[in-house]
Amino acid sequence: MKAIRLSFFHMLKLVRQDRMLLAAGLAPLLAGTAIHFGVPFAEKIRIRFTGLPAILSPYYGLFDVFFSSITPAMFCFIAAMVMLEERDDHIDRYLSVTGLGRNGYIVSRIGFPALAAFGVTAMLLPVFHLTPLSVGAILFLSLTGSLQGVILSLLIVTISSNKLEGMAVTKLASLMMLGAVIPYFVPAPFSFVCSFLPSFWMGKAMMEGTLLYLLPSLAAEGGWIAVLWNPLCKACR
Repeated sequence: MKAIRLSFFHMLKLVRQDRMLLAAGLAPLLAGTAIHFGVPFAEKIRIRFTGLPAILSPYYGLFDVFFSSITPAMFCFIAAMVMLEERDDHIDRYLSVTGLGRNGYIVSRIGFPALAAFGVTAMLLPVFHLTPLSVGAILFLSLTGSLQGVILSLLIVTISSNKLEGMAVTKLASLMMLGAVIPYFVPAPFSFVCSFLPSFWMGKAMMEGTLLYLLPSLAAEGGWIAVLWNPLCKACR
């Protein structure tokens, strides 16, 4: 565990030296401020000038889902970029044959950032939320959002061969978050076509106000991680 912790702290030093990655780490604060203050303000201005009924208000829960996905996505994107840079420099191979080991390396680069994302999301969501959230709902969104971030990291590292490709894959993989929109606009049973996306269950849970969708969400995320784990291990050899 000590080797994993030291490896994680070493990654943080690398992040501090890269302004782009450092800015990505601060993005959740900017996004939270924009959502918490900008969305209700835009709704009030629109109602005042058009006189039309509320449009954005019924979807405030959807904004909470998106925010709970932003922090893990940014943290795990940073970790994936570091892993790709270390792969280019062949550092990952040297670290994998030390006492850290291949699994320890992966945990320090993906597991610890996801754990940090869980904690940060659980702290920021009560500050920047748009809908009343219970403790259970906050933990639900923080957990599922963090695991979705793990999937993002796995996709980036397994598909990309360098940082440039990694940034392109990040944009495509981030589309997974759009699954949360489906329950709001596509009626059942047709919406279940997207049930393989973890964000689908996050959106459905917020729309129906129940935490019963935690299990299918975890099952979907577990399936994604299981499929991507072996390719990741091969990529880190």
